[in-house]
Amino acid sequence: MELASQHRIARRRATVLAALCASLCSLLAATGAAARTGEHSSTRVTGITVYAAASLTDVFPKIDSGPKYSFGASSTLAAQITQGAPADVFASANTTIPAQLFAKQLVQRPVVFTRNRLVFVVPTSNPAGIHSVYDLKKAGVKLVIAAPAVPVGSYTLQVLKQMGLTSVLANVVSRESDVRSVLSKVALGEADAGFVYSTDARTVPGKVRVFKIPAWAQPKVTYALAVVSASGNKAAAQRFIREVLSKAGQKKMLAAGFLALPKAKSKR
Repeated sequence: MELASQHRIARRRATVLAALCASLCSLLAATGAAARTGEHSSTRVTGITVYAAASLTDVFPKIDSGPKYSFGASSTLAAQITQGAPADVFASANTTIPAQLFAKQLVQRPVVFTRNRLVFVVPTSNPAGIHSVYDLKKAGVKLVIAAPAVPVGSYTLQVLKQMGLTSVLANVVSRESDVRSVLSKVALGEADAGFVYSTDARTVPGKVRVFKIPAWAQPKVTYALAVVSASGNKAAAQRFIREVLSKAGQKKMLAAGFLALPKAKSKR
């Protein structure tokens, strides 16, 4: 009798232990799933709208697909923000426009997040026989550039002035609203040449030939972004900016052809 009773007690203990183990395993599995979900959601910032320069069209969604994006000319986007457009973050292809908005208290203090290079491109067929930036002076060349208020247009004018080539402006057949419009005209063969960022030229492989600008004439193409002061979700906007500035975000910028930020000089 005593032995049978001990066996029953042992069986009950085993049953209780098995139930406890099952409950613990279920709890751990649920906790792990929740943690994985949390990790996934933390890599996506939702509920914000990012106004960004057209040259960031391909790379920003790779950094974070969560926000709603509106890409275009930095100057146009800034004008829309000035008029009250519902943006949470503004990313410009220069530092001048964000600084102007900051002076008007329309954005918080801007931060620099990447750099780029200016190049000029011609159609792959190169019907105008252009082999150097100096060939843009040839009569009959159809040159397309961006409007001067657009960062890439301003950089273009800087290069032409630096190289003593302002005379080529006589060959300009159109001034486009943003860098992608310039690139499209050249890629489609509607223009003989155009000035774009090196990162944009990479987006149409096989459709354009790329020519570098001499280093001594290369403008400082620096990008800045900021939280829009009227944003209704500043915390999420700040998270997005931190994401762009993070090692992972900068790695994707570099993979897209953007240049690394110069390392800060140590103070001695």
